[in-house]
Amino acid sequence: MAKFGKWIGGGLGWAFGGPLGAILGFTIGSMIDGGQEAVKRGTRTGYSGRTTTGGYVMSLLVLVAAVMKADGKVLKSELDYVKKFMVHNFGEDSAQEAVKMLRDLLNQTIPVNEVCQQIKSNMNYSARLQLVHFLFGIAQADGEVDVEEQKLISHICNQMGIGNNDFESIQAMFVPNTDSDYKILEIERSANEEELKKAYRRMAMKYHPDKVSNLGEEVQNAAKEKFQKVNQAYENIKKERKIA
Repeated sequence: MAKFGKWIGGGLGWAFGGPLGAILGFTIGSMIDGGQEAVKRGTRTGYSGRTTTGGYVMSLLVLVAAVMKADGKVLKSELDYVKKFMVHNFGEDSAQEAVKMLRDLLNQTIPVNEVCQQIKSNMNYSARLQLVHFLFGIAQADGEVDVEEQKLISHICNQMGIGNNDFESIQAMFVPNTDSDYKILEIERSANEEELKKAYRRMAMKYHPDKVSNLGEEVQNAAKEKFQKVNQAYENIKKERKIA
C-alpha cells in the first residue's frame, strides 16, 4: 500500500467530497491500515480545491470502472491491462492496490453524470484531457475499442466539458482511420502547409506533458505518450505530402 498510502495520506482534496467520495469512502477505508481513521486523517490534512495526485488517480479508477462495464462484460484481459498500465505509469505496489480497488468499484453503480460534473468543476482542462487518453487506452485492452465504450467515453467527455474536436483527436489515437493523423491535429485534409504547421504547434502546446506537471511525475510521464502521438501524426502528414 506504499504509494497509495502516500497519495491518500497527502490528501484526496475535492475527490473525497460529493459523489466521488461516496463511491470511494468504504473502498479506501477497508484497504488502508487503520481503516476509516486513515482516510479521515488523510483527507483532513490534504483537503484543498486543487487536484492532488491521489484525487486524480481515484477519479481515473472510478471512470475506468464505468467504461469497463459499458459493453456489458468485464474481461480478464481488461483487468490485466489495467494492472500493466498502472505498473508502467505508477509502479508495482500501486498497480496491485489499484486492481483491488477496481474490483470493488466494478461491483458498484457509478453515477457517471454526477462524477463527471464533480471532475469538471474541480480539475483543469489539461488534466481532463489526460483522463480521456487514459480511458481510451484501457478501453483498447482487448484489441479494439467497443462501440459502447466509445459512446460512454464520448458521453463522459461531454459531461466533463471536453470539446468534440478534442474528443475526436484523442479517439483517433486509438481508433485509426484514413484521416486519423489529421483528426489528431484537429485539421481537415484540405489544410495547407501553413495551417498544418500552426495546428501542430497548437496541439503540441495543448498536449505538452508540462500541462499536467502539478499531478506528479507519474501522470506527467504518462502524458508523454499523447504528446508523442501528436508528433508522429505531424511527421506522417509531412511524409505523405513530401514536406521537408
